[in-house]
Amino acid sequence: MAGASGNGQTWSSGWTFILAAVGAAVGLGNIWKFPYIVGVSGGGAFVLIYLVCVLLIAIPILIGELLIGRLGHHSPPVAARQVAEDSGRSGNWSIIGWMGLVVGFLIASYYSVIAGWTLAYILKALNGFGGVAVTEVAQQFDLLQENPLAMTLWHTVFIVVAMLIVARGLQNGIERTVSILMPTLFVMLLVMIGYAAVAGDFGAGIEFLFSTDFSKINADTVLVAIGQAFFSIGVAMGLMLVYGAYVPRRISLTRSATIIALADTLVAVLAGLMIFPLVFANGLDPADGPGLIFRTLPTAFAGMSGGAVFGAVFFLLLAFAAITSIIALLEPVIAFAEDRWKMSRATGCMLFGFLAWALGIGTVLSFNVWSGVSPLGAFAVFDGKTFFDLIDYFTANIMMPLGGILIALFVGWRLRPELIREHLAFGSPVLAAAWLWLLRVIAPLAILGVLISSLN
Repeated sequence: MAGASGNGQTWSSGWTFILAAVGAAVGLGNIWKFPYIVGVSGGGAFVLIYLVCVLLIAIPILIGELLIGRLGHHSPPVAARQVAEDSGRSGNWSIIGWMGLVVGFLIASYYSVIAGWTLAYILKALNGFGGVAVTEVAQQFDLLQENPLAMTLWHTVFIVVAMLIVARGLQNGIERTVSILMPTLFVMLLVMIGYAAVAGDFGAGIEFLFSTDFSKINADTVLVAIGQAFFSIGVAMGLMLVYGAYVPRRISLTRSATIIALADTLVAVLAGLMIFPLVFANGLDPADGPGLIFRTLPTAFAGMSGGAVFGAVFFLLLAFAAITSIIALLEPVIAFAEDRWKMSRATGCMLFGFLAWALGIGTVLSFNVWSGVSPLGAFAVFDGKTFFDLIDYFTANIMMPLGGILIALFVGWRLRPELIREHLAFGSPVLAAAWLWLLRVIAPLAILGVLISSLN
């Protein structure tokens, strides 16, 4: 079977594919966003709703996206066009691949900047946060954001590391990296949970995450659960489509998609068990959002026994989660350069790595020099949004939901049924019919609800 660039690349095993896909899905958002949303949205009640959304929305679309990749055998735009034409449909369905490729590239450009903060904080933690008073530790994050040179340095380091991995190809680069980093990340998570159980308030953390309060569940909460399930798994970013192109026929896409989604959820729950005992033990605010990672937790580490070492381990864990995500975000555009323009992988990495880096400078400056600049401020809906805010808004609120809806509609309604029967094994006709119904009706409507709510 050909790989995404037509050069015969495939995953060496189902296990490495699953590790890579879980690594792509598990990112910085899993570490802070999911546990926080759980805590403020009904705890165990939200987890139950989230799992239902994963099963009914995220997994069906993930299976569909992986299927397009495997059927197309090429980079996202080429694969989507080829699969559409093979089913007697318009080649314009290639928009699915184009949107995924562009979304992944845009996200990679700012993700590298944010991931660079984790590298800076590894050194800060090892240095005991400079020995400043505990009350002043949180301010170090503001100082980092106000320093465009420091942010550019760490952004550069991160994107160079990512490009060096991707340049080595599928098995020597991506596979080897995730085969080391993902098991290591899991072990580090368990070590940090052990530390949190000893040094933190584990009981309060468990209560915050798992106490079940159905009174907090309403229509808005369900929309949040749908959105989180959809975004967290990593669909409609091009990465699952290109990873699907490397999956050999012997590997079950249905089983793989289920394992990927559940593993992603497990990591997010474990992250909550790692973070919140430390937060509550130090009397800090669990509702600090993104600041939880770079303001709240460093404050906790600075005042705790062994905080320097375990703080460094924590930020190293974040860096590992970020690197396995960004190599997946960049792979689609590199595969396309190989596929469509016959560009060598090394040249593609240098070119698109540089472009992602250059675009990332706009994000760097959005936190300091350009913090008051609103490029589309002439439009009321975009007033006050920085360069970074705009990229985040268009990718997360518009392009990804639209991409997810298009994937669902294409696979559910336009793909030849015999291709589905040939490539997907559900174990029973009832499950196969249920998946198709979810893909055709439930998933598009649910994501449309998220899309409309995010635009209000």
